[in-house]
Amino acid sequence: MAKFEECLQRLEKIVQELEKGEVSLEKSLTLFEEGVQLSSACRKELEQAEGRVDILLKKNGKLQAEPFEPQADQAPARR
Repeated sequence: MAKFEECLQRLEKIVQELEKGEVSLEKSLTLFEEGVQLSSACRKELEQAEGRVDILLKKNGKLQAEPFEPQADQAPARR
């Protein structure tokens, strides 16, 4: 999952650079666009990982893996 962590690190650097306010408007827009793309890529990887998560449950004295299913009453993720 190195790609996710690399995207996240780059996204953090972009946020820090934008927060400084020392870049031109054109550079700010370029960084913002890159940040949006990175955020989307990170979200996609997290959604894929969520689909692979299993929960270990003890049934009849044995551990069994069952797919994780989020609770239906949770609010949908913002897009």
